[in-house]
Amino acid sequence: METGAVVDAKGTGGLAGAVASLAGPVDELRAAMSGSSDSGNSARSVDSHDHLRELSESCLDGLGIVARVEAATAAVKVRLLSEYSKAAAALEAPAESAYESSARDMSVVAEVACTLTIGEGAASALLQDAHALTTSLPATLSAMDAGVISWRHAQVMVDETSGLDSAATANLEAHFLDPEVPNGARGASAGELVPGRFRRKVRAWRERHHPESLTIRHAKSMADRRMEYKPDRDGMAWVSLYVAADKGCAIWNKSSALARGLQGPNEARTLTQLRADLAVKLLLGDTDDLAGPGPSLKADVLVTVPILSLLGTTDEPADLDNYGPIPASMARKLVAEGANSFYRVLVDPRDGATLELGRTNYRLTESLKRWLKMRDGKCTFPGCSNPSPDNEADHLRSWERGGATGISNLGQLCPKHHRLKHRTGWSPGAASRNEPPAWTSPTGRKYTAEQPDREPTLWPPGWLPEGSSVLELFVVDYLAAS
Repeated sequence: METGAVVDAKGTGGLAGAVASLAGPVDELRAAMSGSSDSGNSARSVDSHDHLRELSESCLDGLGIVARVEAATAAVKVRLLSEYSKAAAALEAPAESAYESSARDMSVVAEVACTLTIGEGAASALLQDAHALTTSLPATLSAMDAGVISWRHAQVMVDETSGLDSAATANLEAHFLDPEVPNGARGASAGELVPGRFRRKVRAWRERHHPESLTIRHAKSMADRRMEYKPDRDGMAWVSLYVAADKGCAIWNKSSALARGLQGPNEARTLTQLRADLAVKLLLGDTDDLAGPGPSLKADVLVTVPILSLLGTTDEPADLDNYGPIPASMARKLVAEGANSFYRVLVDPRDGATLELGRTNYRLTESLKRWLKMRDGKCTFPGCSNPSPDNEADHLRSWERGGATGISNLGQLCPKHHRLKHRTGWSPGAASRNEPPAWTSPTGRKYTAEQPDREPTLWPPGWLPEGSSVLELFVVDYLAAS
């Protein structure tokens, strides 16, 4: 069959190249493991400490190479799935009915499931991901070929570009994977971010650049709000809510604040257990003994709002702390009605940077704490997603060694990574007023800091002046001081 021959000719060449690309990393791994073996055999010599250090380095190098091999192998699997699907379709005559077409698709899924010894649901998802990667995400597939990103990073790209048109998909892919694109993603590259953090960044950028307004999409999604119930084993069950972002954040923050208030020397329950117990009490109407002797129950939430969006001149999305972009209408409502629970954070309309506050004493003022919370949003340790309310402000360079109490010498750390910093060789690098610190491991490996993708404010047509006017500078200075 002519069509089948074309598919075979193109597919075989591409697959051969993909498989050949595995040879390089495999050879590197073999060399690394050979060096590791040599170091292990002589570890009992006089310089055993140096040999153990070499062994440690070889193992870490080997792990890095294995990650690249796994990514390249996943890329080969994607190409095999795509080519098999096309070849199977080409081998058949055109389907005479929708029923026959569906049956053929089911057969392809079943064949893949049996070959890989996985469920048909997983096989179907694999085939769909492979189709998306080979048809609309070429840069993602190439990055996986090169071992730059993992299979899980590629799945994030597939998930977050679902429903976007080809132009929007290309723009999103270029922003995170093309180092030459103007105003590309800052800080750590896609492959340097753990998949969960990468998803947060991709989703935030997608929300801001979606062809359809976030306000319109939010209004449509509100119709899908619901509560779900799922029985689980050992006499347990899951209850979840799909609600508007501001309400979801408020529920989480109130539960967390109340739980912290109950913590103390006589409370054996963990913070996670307390949150669940309090949510049950609130939902079932039992509000007794919700407040304990611990910290304040005030649950602060930061809402970063572009000034023109706050004034209602534009519909540019705002940013809700520990969530991401929200519709401008929701942000205006939060600022108007949030009272003491919500803090307005204004950004410079020229470059999207936050307006800096400066302090010099050792103890952090409330405004500086909020600034730090706004800049970092989470624990700054690589891959950690611990949210701001659970973190501790830490001097990057200690006060005793001349470190100042300014935003450029502060970072957020969760309790676990705060202990890690002081008890091991992990050390943070320099920070700035708008960028969190990078980190260096005890072995000398450097891990780039994750940074927010700030963008200039969207000015209405005719509003943008050629230069900064005296009035504009006065307004910016006034907002920074207020």
